[in-house]
Amino acid sequence: MTAPEQLIPGRPAPAPLDLEEVGPESAPLIRAVYVRIWEPLGSGGRSIWTNERWADELSQPAVHTWLARVEGAVAGFVELEAAANGNVGIVIFGLLPEFQSKGFGGPFLTLATKTAWNLKSPSGMPTSRVWLQTSSADHPHALRNYKHRGFQIFETTPLP
Repeated sequence: MTAPEQLIPGRPAPAPLDLEEVGPESAPLIRAVYVRIWEPLGSGGRSIWTNERWADELSQPAVHTWLARVEGAVAGFVELEAAANGNVGIVIFGLLPEFQSKGFGGPFLTLATKTAWNLKSPSGMPTSRVWLQTSSADHPHALRNYKHRGFQIFETTPLP
């Protein structure tokens, strides 16, 4: 997305959905949530990271992480990374299995994208582009959710 107006909001969540920003002190929780999200998909990624490695990641000035909560219960998380040039990447976006396919994905991505548009880069530059990356190893509904929110495919890379 190159403008906030390109965001197509999802339907309202079936229950209250909030974002809670967290930092390095939440590394063990973020690690546990990450593993629960990606383990069923067979996608390793950061699953092998230690709590210390997660704490290092979460303490980077350009990295911003929010837990998604549904009526107080952890439902997933999003990690945004703000580059000096104004680009913000939705680096990690995922819901726990018990919240998937229940109407939370669209509203969560809407909140995450709005949050990305409101970030400033470490240099203070406002957001000029929000991007994300997906893979065929992600949840089967991920790409459809991204497209429905207004994201457009910029590039595809065939698997080796």
